[in-house]
Amino acid sequence: MATMKGLAMLGFDKIGWIEKEVPEVGPNDALCRPLAISPCTSDVHTVWEHAIGDRHDLILGHEASAEVVEVGSLVKDFKPGDRVIIPAITPDWEAVESQAGFSQHSYGMLNGWKFSNSKDGTFAEYFHVNQADGNLAHLPDEISAADAVMLSDMVPTGFHGANLAEVAYGETVVVIGIGPVGLMAVAGTVLRGAGRVYAVGSRKRCQEVALAYGATDLVNYKDGDIVEQVKEAQHGKPVDKVILAGGGLETFDQAVRMVRPGGIVANINYLGTGEYIQIPRVEWGLGMGHIRIVGGLMPGGRKNMEYLAQVLVNKRLDVGRLLTHRFSRFEDLEEGLLLMKDKPRDLIKPVIELTS
Repeated sequence: MATMKGLAMLGFDKIGWIEKEVPEVGPNDALCRPLAISPCTSDVHTVWEHAIGDRHDLILGHEASAEVVEVGSLVKDFKPGDRVIIPAITPDWEAVESQAGFSQHSYGMLNGWKFSNSKDGTFAEYFHVNQADGNLAHLPDEISAADAVMLSDMVPTGFHGANLAEVAYGETVVVIGIGPVGLMAVAGTVLRGAGRVYAVGSRKRCQEVALAYGATDLVNYKDGDIVEQVKEAQHGKPVDKVILAGGGLETFDQAVRMVRPGGIVANINYLGTGEYIQIPRVEWGLGMGHIRIVGGLMPGGRKNMEYLAQVLVNKRLDVGRLLTHRFSRFEDLEEGLLLMKDKPRDLIKPVIELTS
């Protein structure tokens, strides 16, 4: 266990396999080995869109379910051999920001996001988890390792969009972008009781799954301006909420043009390129329309993982619909990541399940 293999960002626009020393475990931490892992569009933003700056020999990945290999001397609730869910966001729970309710930003903006940002990620034979008692969650026997990976990021990020939008019973909601995160935003919006849900996207496979998760209407941006399409379907009436889960900076303009006074635009989209967003002045009520624009990184940590696991255990959600491309070898990670980069039309999410 002196060294391990991992798939890394070698520099801008370059990935490759490297060897590194196995991470050391502090008294509150854990060492894990992946049971299943999944590449994410965020990895694509990092490598090919240069979203977080240059990184050299940084092991990628932040989505995994795993087996605990080693724990620190102060870890109470986990032991070697435990199957666990690994949240993509692993905050420092003693930070002032965490105590204020923003653990995602413990000790600084987005600093709860550590994997493949400030430290090596999960695309390795072993990886380190800080503050294990606060950041690991036991994986229930009813959930497969592959399905559990969707609890790392896709489910909590999509559901966070529905929560940020404060979706209420009977409301009309537009979800822009129906990749895996947007699909989970559709599912979360439906679970919160939305009456009508527009799913905006062009890929047929994603449209089909959006309908399966409860979307009532499909909007294809290739058929024309999505604002006009929604307005026509609404007979000119604005919608209550808009969740941004894809697209570029222009989606903020589109969202504000759709939403009612007092409505909410909730962003969970990783804005990997560009400098500024633009808000239409008049449609925003000249700055006085009470239209809230909010955005936030998904919450991490143990409690969130445990609660979301119960959604799967009790069959409120089938995440298997997201897993369109399945692999079984660690070396298949590279192919899976390139799939996320190229996004063939039948792709939603690849997963590499190393063991059942």
